[in-house]
Amino acid sequence: MSKLEKLLQKIKNNPKQVRFEELDKILTRAGFEKRQPKGGSSHYYYTKGALKVSIPYRQPYILTTYVVAAIKLLERMGEDD
Repeated sequence: MSKLEKLLQKIKNNPKQVRFEELDKILTRAGFEKRQPKGGSSHYYYTKGALKVSIPYRQPYILTTYVVAAIKLLERMGEDD
């Protein structure tokens, strides 16, 4: 099992304690493009084709709803392959 797979499993097991950097690593390695709108917004937008998710930068942990949305998006991407 690779480090990325272990990180994804850790996130799935405990979505309440996920740092922004961890989720960012998973999404960018999965092929999502990251962008942040100008104007000081705290949200980062990840897109890959028709798949889109918005994740706000928050310390120390991201809110669970955003983590679950990202996991569902990754699973849906895996089903399409």
